[in-house]
Amino acid sequence: MAAKEENLDDVIASLIDDDEEESITGEPVATSPKGNMKPVMLTERAARQVREIKKSEDLDEELYLRVAVEGGGCSGLSYKLGFDIRTDEDQIVESQGLEIVIDPKHLMYLEGIQIDYPDGLDARGFTFDNPNASESCGCGTSFAV
Repeated sequence: MAAKEENLDDVIASLIDDDEEESITGEPVATSPKGNMKPVMLTERAARQVREIKKSEDLDEELYLRVAVEGGGCSGLSYKLGFDIRTDEDQIVESQGLEIVIDPKHLMYLEGIQIDYPDGLDARGFTFDNPNASESCGCGTSFAV
């Protein structure tokens, strides 16, 4: 399984451009080749849920929301959300007042994605609206490009 993850990382790395912009503070900034679109956007409901999870779990302030993809799922790639330490290689994007960290190798798959958190009777949990997905599975947690 580790070899499969390495192969996915190699494929992703071979497809991205190594040009990165830095903010005036020297931190990498996520930029969009498709214009002014942010790579990852949270709805207000999703941001509220992220804050609630971080507070209820009493997580360290040094942990940031990480959005990523991994090989697997019924459509080929799966979304991953979690709290993680920011690395020097990470791209940082802000949405709804939260800093989100993204591995640059994953940006091409996450460009323009909107993450929501419906809390109704018919749907509950994080959902992903990805304009890059050519197909998605029925549960909405995996996709193909």
